[in-house]
Amino acid sequence: MKLGITANAEIPEAIKMSRVVMSKLEGQNVVLESGIARLFGRPGMPIEDMDVDVLITVGGDGTILRSLQRTNAPILGINAGALGFLTEVTEPFLSAGIDRLLSGDYFVEDRIKVATKVAGTRLYDATNESVVHTAHVAKIRHFHVYVDDQLAMDVRADGIIVSTPTGSTCYAMSVGGPVIDPRMDAFVIAPMAPFKFATRPLVVPSTSRIQLELSRPKPCLCVIDGQHEHPLEGDEPTEFSRAEARSRFVRFERDFYDRLREKLVCSP
Repeated sequence: MKLGITANAEIPEAIKMSRVVMSKLEGQNVVLESGIARLFGRPGMPIEDMDVDVLITVGGDGTILRSLQRTNAPILGINAGALGFLTEVTEPFLSAGIDRLLSGDYFVEDRIKVATKVAGTRLYDATNESVVHTAHVAKIRHFHVYVDDQLAMDVRADGIIVSTPTGSTCYAMSVGGPVIDPRMDAFVIAPMAPFKFATRPLVVPSTSRIQLELSRPKPCLCVIDGQHEHPLEGDEPTEFSRAEARSRFVRFERDFYDRLREKLVCSP
């Protein structure tokens, strides 16, 4: 098994845990991402150039999302951040998690991604969500949202979120969207701060082609997974659909609802 390692170098705990991971993998076929490699004085390479069976990420959900924009390898997320909803291993179980990985005692969970095209140009695919929002604070926009060429929303709002089931527990949830079981092939279309109170999020099949237009061209931003920004003038055709590739996660347990209760639901 060939393994890659990347980490969020801005989190001291991630550096500390990366040292533990590297120690556990001593003697294994391991390649380091360039940034973390420099910290440890070792050779490394960009994630895009890694040909690995599993990529180990040490950090939070942002570290995972950035990595998934650059690799199709399965991700084993080790949580050194705050929430870490997408991660699989916490510090107390770090050693046991690496042992299970090396022994093959795991499965790979696939999740759908959103493909985004702006004026025909394909941006990064999104594991959580693709968002188009105003380029200026407190400036509302008038959006037309089409699903398979049918007008689905005519809404004045701060922006529109197109979310996967994975992202339904993230940005889309914060604006009132539903939590979607990750086994479902569906997208959530969620308006951000809509002017009309009755405007609600929509759940549509992931086979849908979603198109976004502005009533009048005004500057906006398209943001992929909170990691990548693409400026819009406002007159570009913007389209969302299901990506060909999927996000893949190394899992040890099938515990989505346990994770949901632990991370997002307050105990009584």
